[in-house]
Amino acid sequence: MDFFSPELLALMFAAGFFAGLVDAIAGGGGLITLPVLLTVGLSPIQAIATNKLQGSFGTFSATLNFVRKGHLDIRAWVLPIILTFVGAGSGVLVLRSVDSSFLVNAIPFLLIAIAVYFLFQRKLGEDDRHQRISRNVFAFFFGTSIGFYDGFFGPGTGSFFTLAIVTLLGYNMLKATAHAKLLNFTSNFASLLFFIFSDSLVWSVGLIMACGSILGGFLGAQLTMRHGARIIRPLLVLTSILMTIKLIHSNPDHILGQLWQEFGVSF
Repeated sequence: MDFFSPELLALMFAAGFFAGLVDAIAGGGGLITLPVLLTVGLSPIQAIATNKLQGSFGTFSATLNFVRKGHLDIRAWVLPIILTFVGAGSGVLVLRSVDSSFLVNAIPFLLIAIAVYFLFQRKLGEDDRHQRISRNVFAFFFGTSIGFYDGFFGPGTGSFFTLAIVTLLGYNMLKATAHAKLLNFTSNFASLLFFIFSDSLVWSVGLIMACGSILGGFLGAQLTMRHGARIIRPLLVLTSILMTIKLIHSNPDHILGQLWQEFGVSF
């Protein structure tokens, strides 16, 4: 396929832009980019690897914007960064030898739980709250595990980081989103390094999308800093629901898909 035709260039740039925008605010940009990557003819493993490339640029752009505006201190988060990196790299290695179908079945339930939690906890994240665990404990348990999940599977990583930071570290929604982007960039970059050595990347496509993702990530961070929880919470709920639908759609045998069909709704 001619990836440099004007139509495909515009499509890939636009997909990267909107993915970067959504990722910077609530996560879930892969909902936009992965279908596009598959549509233009990439294999599933090429699509996943190339998505990590464009996603790394988008989350880096958002993270850099948050740093410049003083919403996160990277030096205080060195241990979470290191352990998230280790977790993500381990996830990619395990992905090569283990069936991920059990995650495909489990993640929709977790995403629905996140959507319901933020939907009904309307005041959650508006202000800083009591910190339940230390940052180092968070790093060992959640940096490693969510990083591993991103390297192994991926959908919803930003939402999982945001939820964990808000509920366990007591950060407000803006600070939680900023630090979630830092860790999400870390896990994306670690996964990308491992995929580079697997020779699965389609560089031309990934770099075109990355240009849009950089712009989208910057704008998404600006919107997050301007509107805070008012924009983060509804978009986080929406993307969690959409990711759930996407996962069920790609796995019609899932118990939730069977329930939908039982009630006369077909994907």
